[in-house]
Amino acid sequence: MKDFKIYPDTHPYLRCKCEEVSSPFPNEIKNTLLDMIEYLKLSQDNEYAIKHNIRPGVGLSANQIGITKRFFAMYLLDSDKEYKYGLINPKIISTSVTKAYLPSGEGCLSVITPHPGIVYRYFKIKMAGFDVVTNKEVTLSLQGYPAIVAQHEYDHLNGLLFYDRINKDNPLYIDPDAVEV
Repeated sequence: MKDFKIYPDTHPYLRCKCEEVSSPFPNEIKNTLLDMIEYLKLSQDNEYAIKHNIRPGVGLSANQIGITKRFFAMYLLDSDKEYKYGLINPKIISTSVTKAYLPSGEGCLSVITPHPGIVYRYFKIKMAGFDVVTNKEVTLSLQGYPAIVAQHEYDHLNGLLFYDRINKDNPLYIDPDAVEV
């Protein structure tokens, strides 16, 4: 597994708006994305994570590893379904009206300091991009936790961090119309 240096939220990389990747997509970027997916998968193995001193994660964006291009990886299991994507130039093409949130709040491999609060995101999204796992353009229909993860990583590519979305006046406010995931 490739070991990535993950930049903290205080680094300017995390606040930059990443640039689109020109087509044809370089093999270096495709291989980096495959390595990012493997990193995420291994980070979720508690024994491996402890042995290699890495934090578990489900998503990783290019700028978190010092590359200011529009791509991110995600790897997670949700309801026994594997979500394994390496997306280049992702775009959110539609969203639900319904919002969703994680009751414990969100975390991030680049954020060490706790930022308690509720982050509202769309419960369902459609996202298009080039997926290195399938090696083709895809349109993903995601809902619940996978949709939250994809939106979190997408935000990174625009220089946003999850805590930017927390209500500063009432960080623990629960919207009764939102879905708890």
